[in-house]
Amino acid sequence: MAVNSVTVLGAGSWGTTFAKVLADAGRDVTMWARRPEVAAEIRDEHTNTAYLPGVRLPARLTATADAAEALAGAEAVVLAVPSQSLRANLTGWRELLPREAILVSLAKGVELGTLKRMSQVISEIAGVNADEVVVVSGPNLAREIAQEQPAAAVLACADHDRAVAIQQASFNSYFRPYTNTDVVGCELGGACKNVIALSCGMAAGLGFGANTMATLITRGLAETARLGGKLGADPLTFAGLAGVGDLVATCASPLSRNRTFGERVGRGETVAQAQAAAGGQVAEGVMSCVSIRELARGVGVDMPLTDAMYRVCHEGVDPARVGAELLGRQQKHEWS
Repeated sequence: MAVNSVTVLGAGSWGTTFAKVLADAGRDVTMWARRPEVAAEIRDEHTNTAYLPGVRLPARLTATADAAEALAGAEAVVLAVPSQSLRANLTGWRELLPREAILVSLAKGVELGTLKRMSQVISEIAGVNADEVVVVSGPNLAREIAQEQPAAAVLACADHDRAVAIQQASFNSYFRPYTNTDVVGCELGGACKNVIALSCGMAAGLGFGANTMATLITRGLAETARLGGKLGADPLTFAGLAGVGDLVATCASPLSRNRTFGERVGRGETVAQAQAAAGGQVAEGVMSCVSIRELARGVGVDMPLTDAMYRVCHEGVDPARVGAELLGRQQKHEWS
């Protein structure tokens, strides 16, 4: 299952970065960009200044705004669009997907309404077995990886051979991918960490320090693991790159859109003001807290931080108030 020709659908910061990773690993990469001018810049100038200013892209990476052209002959197709728009985008691309191509998901989230994970959405729309979809997760802040700072990731797929094929296609001098067969755990870790990062940002905006941050990260990981355990995930996954690794990076870094969004709200901005300040880039946790909260309630899992972020983002409750309520919850054993 050697992969030499890859198509990346989506030209945002993470999609462009992962395309660079693949090209630097020796693959021939074609990107699809929604806007023709972005595709032209990537193809002709080898830059994507809207999302990765100052980053030079490899010569063997090209781009087009024509999805059919981008997908022709692809041995692997990387889906690099936001989680809540994945279904609509993939529906438009479905008939163009090469039959034997390995499908790879970069999206982190739980779909609103259906409460499906991204691999399940891809399986449904593309008409493939969910076990055949490779999920990318881990501490993957796009700008740092684009600058070739050392990083690792997890490639999760129940079909281990497919994960290995993408592992070999993306391994290079600065990017080290590991494989995992626990798709459920990796996807839940990737979705829930965005919500927890909102809470860490709000805490920072309120002026709280390292103790508060560590508490939120740890308790956020605990509620993520509770949900994962209920849905059949391997508990060890949450101790790895797709769990604590992704959570620490997203909660601690100013490069994290979710943390930055939360920090603005913590400083007193409204959700609408924080959204506008993000310049059009999506803070996935804002919508994920809705779907994750519904998913948790449906299986009887208590997720107080997720519920708090829902109340701030969708009910307008003051972050300081929900913080006080979290501290005032009934005392209990740490692992109950």
